Amino acid sequence: MRRALFVLVAGTIVSGVAAFAASEPAARVTLTRLDCGTVAANDLNQFSDTDAYVGKSKNLASSCYLIRHGDDLMIWDTGLPAAIKGKPIDPKLPMDATVTTTLVEQLAQLNIKPEQIGRVGISHFHFDHIGQASSFPGATLLIGAADWNELSAKTPDKRLNPDAVRHWISGGGKVEPVQGDRDVFGDGSVRMIDLPGHTPGHHGLMVKLKNKGDVLLTGDQAHFTENYESEGVPSFNTDRADTLASFKRFKDMAKNANATVIIQHEPADIAKLPAFPQAAD
Repeated sequence: MRRALFVLVAGTIVSGVAAFAASEPAARVTLTRLDCGTVAANDLNQFSDTDAYVGKSKNLASSCYLIRHGDDLMIWDTGLPAAIKGKPIDPKLPMDATVTTTLVEQLAQLNIKPEQIGRVGISHFHFDHIGQASSFPGATLLIGAADWNELSAKTPDKRLNPDAVRHWISGGGKVEPVQGDRDVFGDGSVRMIDLPGHTPGHHGLMVKLKNKGDVLLTGDQAHFTENYESEGVPSFNTDRADTLASFKRFKDMAKNANATVIIQHEPADIAKLPAFPQAAD
């Protein structure tokens, strides 16, 4: 009798769990690459603290990403400032940049209004990754805690420009400083990955897609393919040892997940995702 009752109760629980799972399907996740400008590294040697690129130059992409998680929308990195749209690049400067089209303009092509963006995830505090954050004042800002502490300091480092996130610094918007990794939606589909070294609070992003599989976005763990393969450390990184440790973690994660690695500044990696306005899923 007890055994029969146990089987009945267990069967009821299992059926209930199955019914709940059937009524709560996993959210569909998609990933769309957005054009956030071009960076002309006229002095590429800035990206090496061992003088690996003396006399070399390279045009780098500035890539941002739209993540759809069911009905929720998230932007990963916000690129260069919209104010430099159409600005000619000066070849005499060690580094210069321009923007062709803004994030808001591209989202409009997808019938998305800025107020529909619920989260803005930032890989790190450099100007070419926070430049258009202010276009999404209603979004929750997700940023590495150590980077946030520096941006929001009473007297920030003179090399930083907090203006793009002033809305959140002043308390006008919700900010969630991220310590370590962060499961953004609570189901493992989108994870901010702690990769300090480029900046104190630098993060990459893992996106799990049903058809394409796992995609790992570098942030600025590396800036171009050769830099990634050689694990080169830019002269402006905040911590060399942390950078190398983060390279190992990133590459181990990519290997274990058999992930598609996308170097956000590498022009050749743009083709690893469908061309805008299409999305990977």
